[in-house]
Amino acid sequence: MSDIQKAVEFYEGKLGLPVLWSGPSARIAGGSRIYGSGGGPALNVYQSVTAGKTAATLAVWYVDDIERVVDELTAAGVEIVRYEQFEHDARGITARAGGGRIAWIQDPDGNTFAIEADV
Repeated sequence: MSDIQKAVEFYEGKLGLPVLWSGPSARIAGGSRIYGSGGGPALNVYQSVTAGKTAATLAVWYVDDIERVVDELTAAGVEIVRYEQFEHDARGITARAGGGRIAWIQDPDGNTFAIEADV
């Protein structure tokens, strides 16, 4: 993230991820967070000048009920990303290559994450 405070607002506030550890990063006090998901450490977020520079999906959360998760994210103010080349349902969920379904979100820097379900 280019701004760790924006990261805190997004990952903790909107996504509701629990902080497992917080510490310095690149000489920035409190500039790094490790968030938990799925019962353990799942995501390391830190302040960086290169934040948001890749178009690739950085991480994927696999869920059992994608509709519920997308509804919860939307209710929390998280926008579901829609890509022109895919047909999305009303929630923004689309078919995943190889089967299943997928939805994408982006953090304030434009880093992309996916939510996927096998059904």
